[in-house]
Amino acid sequence: MSRWKYPLILLGGIGISNVGAWVYLIALNLIILNETGSPLAIACLYILGPIATICSNAWAGSLIDRVNTRWLMMGLDVFRAICIVLIPLLPSLMYVYVLAFIINMGSAIFQPTSMVYMTKLIPENNRQRFNALRSFINSCGALIGPAIAGILFWMGTPYTAIYMNAMALFFSALIIMMLPNVDTRLEETEEKKLTWATIKNDFRIVFHFSKNYPYVIKIYLLFSGTTIFMTAIDSLEAAFAKGVLAISDTNYSFLLTVFGAGIIIGSIINSVFSKQLAVNFLIGMGTIFTSIGYIIFYSSSGFFSATPAVFLMGFAITFANTGYLTFYQGHVPVEMMGRFGSIFSVIEAGFIVALTILAGVAAELTSVRPVGLIGSFAFFLLGLLALKAVTGAKRRDYFKKDVSSLNS
Repeated sequence: MSRWKYPLILLGGIGISNVGAWVYLIALNLIILNETGSPLAIACLYILGPIATICSNAWAGSLIDRVNTRWLMMGLDVFRAICIVLIPLLPSLMYVYVLAFIINMGSAIFQPTSMVYMTKLIPENNRQRFNALRSFINSCGALIGPAIAGILFWMGTPYTAIYMNAMALFFSALIIMMLPNVDTRLEETEEKKLTWATIKNDFRIVFHFSKNYPYVIKIYLLFSGTTIFMTAIDSLEAAFAKGVLAISDTNYSFLLTVFGAGIIIGSIINSVFSKQLAVNFLIGMGTIFTSIGYIIFYSSSGFFSATPAVFLMGFAITFANTGYLTFYQGHVPVEMMGRFGSIFSVIEAGFIVALTILAGVAAELTSVRPVGLIGSFAFFLLGLLALKAVTGAKRRDYFKKDVSSLNS
């Protein structure tokens, strides 16, 4: 247990922050919907996240790899909490969008920062189990967060929930303060200021690494492709469930609960059998079965046929995410992980925006089901590519290597 003291504290902070994020998202949706009554206004809110990533992460990686990640995480939590507290005080909706964009930028920087910190904190032989537990915590947040939001709305207003999320972020910062410092700052980064020349040089470093380790980039791009396809297809999910399948609000909420249950069960299996489940198996089979879940969902005719599909989607994605994250942590040098993750996340966010808009426009011009099925089958082809990329004796051996063996 002594080895898991700090990882468990970190998971607790992640859990509190995740619950708060769900409360904030639902509350902000209701605030904007009450103000405008426009679904388009809500859609604009969802686009802010990837656009914020594009604006911030082109340079954020250079900062992450040059500062104390623990202090940066604490600072971002406090900064976002202060911004969230200001939302109820703003005079118009335009200011809310601007502040939400700034909060999203903070979240976009926090994600690769936390990945670097986690990789340094968690020993290599515990990372696969930790990643599974992290999926479990996140899925619990997805179930508990909306429930807490509902209670807070019943007790007060959406603004009450906004303040609750700010408190959660402050508490998360206090938890991070309890964690150890894992950074040993390198002389070559310590002496350099963050300038445009430094950022350009960092791009060259990431490009050089990508050229030298094409297989690492191939697997990472498959991971990004999974995220891109899921985000784009998920944007049609509510319209399909309610508009095509005519599922009631209650049953739709139940579908979301089934999805969360799939994630929880998958995460528990991943955690318990982390030593037995090979990383390449998790990547290949997880991606394939997640895409199959989407195909079944968009082929369904009603609530009862959609339910097992939603469960399969949640169950399988935990295997894929755990496998991809464990591979990423083992094969990208932690000294450049901030730069690597940030630069590639900009590309990923650009594709998310483009594909999500394309899916929405196509569904508007035709209908939701064929667009969802085309996207799901394209996702399945990506799964076949992932399975092919991780199978074979030579590639199985590659998954046993860590970053130190890569660099030798």
